[in-house]
Amino acid sequence: MSNAAPLFQPFVHKTLKLPNRIVMAPMTRSFSPGGVPTQAVAEYYRKRAAAAVGLIVSEGTVVERPASSNDPDVPRFWGDDALAGWQNVIDTVHGVGGAMAPQLWHVGAVRNRRTTWLPPGPWDSPSGYSSPGKKICEPMTDAAIADTIAAFARAAGAAKRMGFESIELHGAHGYLIDQFFWSGVNLRDDRYGGSDLVQRGHFAADILKAVRAEVGPDYPIIIRLSQWKQQDFTARLAQTPNEMAAWLQPLADAGADIFHCSQRRFWEPEFDGSDLNFAGWAKKLTGRPTITVGSVGLSGEFIAAYGGESSKPASLDELLRRLDRGDFDLVAVGRALISDPDWAVKVRDGRNAELSDFSPAALATLA
Repeated sequence: MSNAAPLFQPFVHKTLKLPNRIVMAPMTRSFSPGGVPTQAVAEYYRKRAAAAVGLIVSEGTVVERPASSNDPDVPRFWGDDALAGWQNVIDTVHGVGGAMAPQLWHVGAVRNRRTTWLPPGPWDSPSGYSSPGKKICEPMTDAAIADTIAAFARAAGAAKRMGFESIELHGAHGYLIDQFFWSGVNLRDDRYGGSDLVQRGHFAADILKAVRAEVGPDYPIIIRLSQWKQQDFTARLAQTPNEMAAWLQPLADAGADIFHCSQRRFWEPEFDGSDLNFAGWAKKLTGRPTITVGSVGLSGEFIAAYGGESSKPASLDELLRRLDRGDFDLVAVGRALISDPDWAVKVRDGRNAELSDFSPAALATLA
């Protein structure tokens, strides 16, 4: 592996001041009984913050809607008990000089295949579909949409008051915000639906506007986006750069500071005729800073991990070349940090022979 110096340059945007370009990617762990993060969760994040990860983005933590979660052990970002748990998490991370953003989440009409647990209220979905052609509930009413937007804003305000350095909205991977983007499941004919991404983006834009009003002009807002969906790995929202600009620019105008651009493999080009990946195009089209993510530092890719596939450390040369070229600003690392809390320190110090393999068995523990 080549010199990793580009990863260890400071990054500043608004009030977000990071010592380096490494972000811990949000990864659902389901170790918060009843939705309340424990001391073990705080320690999990503390270890990564203490070992040179510039910004921790939490696992998805759900907003205050009856069916925002599909797993009872996914953390909540509402309720006195859960917020007290998150206060302990951020205080613990700050105790080692770390910075953190909670990822605010609503799963939408996505069932959890690993549990039979069902949420205590009706599913939320733009048109009632969990995937194209599969209707499981009624479309969200105007009142439900307004309440969901308000729930995201309340959670963001709570995060700022608790001292989190930023927040991230989960707008990717076929969950609720992404369901509104996706023509395959958003069949609405009102303000929140329509034939193009500008119209279907109104839900996300309204959330961003409400969050911005809650946290003020200088507080950094990240939004995570993807073309692919867990329901369809081949799905694409934007087929051309012009379509991507029409999707992203209204989100930037509504308050998004940083785009977290999720790919299954970060090195894959987004459009023919250029080697720019999703994060590269998002930065080029909007001028906003971007985070790249997708199989960083490991062979294979994370979808395969859920099928039992292990991975080995992989070269960072291509990642560093693109980062140094200015394609993107920050790099999110997922599975490599689950297996090895010290991944960033080892990369920084050139201790590449000490980097750990990833085994899916690591998902069963919170180390």
